[in-house]
Amino acid sequence: MKGPRTVRRDERGSASVELVLLMPLLLLILFSGVQGAVYYHASTLALAAAQEGARAAARENATLAAGTSAATAFVTHAAGDSLTGVRVTGTRTPVTATITVTGSSLSLVPGWTPTVTQAASLPVERITR
Repeated sequence: MKGPRTVRRDERGSASVELVLLMPLLLLILFSGVQGAVYYHASTLALAAAQEGARAAARENATLAAGTSAATAFVTHAAGDSLTGVRVTGTRTPVTATITVTGSSLSLVPGWTPTVTQAASLPVERITR
């Protein structure tokens, strides 16, 4: 068996240098994962709001205003600070109702605001013979 390892003079402090070099990379990976999760959450909220608005606009005697107000109410109630600067637009034809929700996600990087856009379309309810 060999005895305890002896540290050579030229290797002293190498662990500190390795830590200083690798820690920023580790933090970048960590914050990228958190930013991805925050963006995904905002995207999911925008999609849920668009689906809620499309459901309201696609009802048989509904209007586009009913759909946009339903999407806006959903964002106001559910999103909090996760989705800000929300803009809800849409179209309603005799066949389909489409609602689009656009907003800004929270950001861990100062000065950068990722934009989220989600849309949902549904067929308009109608009586056919």
